[in-house]
Amino acid sequence: MHGEYKVPGGKLVVVDLEVDEGLITDFHLAGDFFLEPDDALADIDAAVTGLPVESDVATIAAAVRGALPPGAQLLGFTPESVGTAVRRALVTAPGWREFDWEIVHDGPVSPQMNLALDEVLTTRVGDGRRNPTLRLWEWNENAVVIGSFQSYRNEVDPEGAARHGFDVVRRISGGGAMLMAANSIVTYSLYVPASLVAGLTFADSYAFLDDWVLQALRSLGIEATYQPLNDIASPQGKIGGAAQKRLANGGVLHHATLSYDMDGQVLTEVLRIGREKLSDKGTTSAAKRVDPLRSQTGLPREQIIEKLKQTFANLYGATEGHITEDEYAEAEALVQSKFATDAWLHRVP
Repeated sequence: MHGEYKVPGGKLVVVDLEVDEGLITDFHLAGDFFLEPDDALADIDAAVTGLPVESDVATIAAAVRGALPPGAQLLGFTPESVGTAVRRALVTAPGWREFDWEIVHDGPVSPQMNLALDEVLTTRVGDGRRNPTLRLWEWNENAVVIGSFQSYRNEVDPEGAARHGFDVVRRISGGGAMLMAANSIVTYSLYVPASLVAGLTFADSYAFLDDWVLQALRSLGIEATYQPLNDIASPQGKIGGAAQKRLANGGVLHHATLSYDMDGQVLTEVLRIGREKLSDKGTTSAAKRVDPLRSQTGLPREQIIEKLKQTFANLYGATEGHITEDEYAEAEALVQSKFATDAWLHRVP
């Protein structure tokens, strides 16, 4: 059995192993990481060999940590990443390049349509009716997008939203509210089969699915890092955040919003958030703009999006795709039956 795990912001961890009577045998660790002393590699191999196949990541990591000699240095990986690679080997999780990926960047649709497309495309990937897909959002209206479990009245100031021209919509994933002003953010969705994240903890899957974004941002000169659970950050502050929804049919939705240029004053008048929460988004004053992508790159939003698409295509062999008429029709029906209804918007008052 063979398993691989690319540590977000770190190195590739590769494991090969056999299973005999419920135990891990003939275990070998490899990768492009750094390890001192050299013979600690044999200690890790010996620590994992003989563990039950049911061992979880924490158990495997504890065995590896306990076998390391005093003063051992692990650079670019951790005992937990070894455990993750082992779990992915045991469940035969495929790698990114084992799928035929599409990149979709079609014309603008309403925020409600964007949310409906997320549900439709995730369902189709789970059913095997669509290839795994990266979709870059475009929209033609300002909107506040609240998380599936957020309280409408606690998160949104309706008068402020109306005054600044923001409709309020609710998505199917959890997490916090997003202020989606035209041309002020970069939002993308990944629609993937559950097998891609097999063997990963829910928390680890966030960083795993966004590692390509960190690589793209770093190529633009941004010192991007991942901050658990779901934040993409830089030394200058938060850049964006991600959210997920997992469907019963095996489809996984992972989407993220990155701030390009946002008016901090409008943010506080539309969303019921305080100074402390705003400071987490990269500014200490409501009067300041939240603009990590624009200020740190000096590039137009469109050029940043092209870099994201190029990076994803180069890493995973993705090709250009489009939303089909059938998919648009299904999403439009879902807007009418769900996303445009008061019952859905106010399902958490």
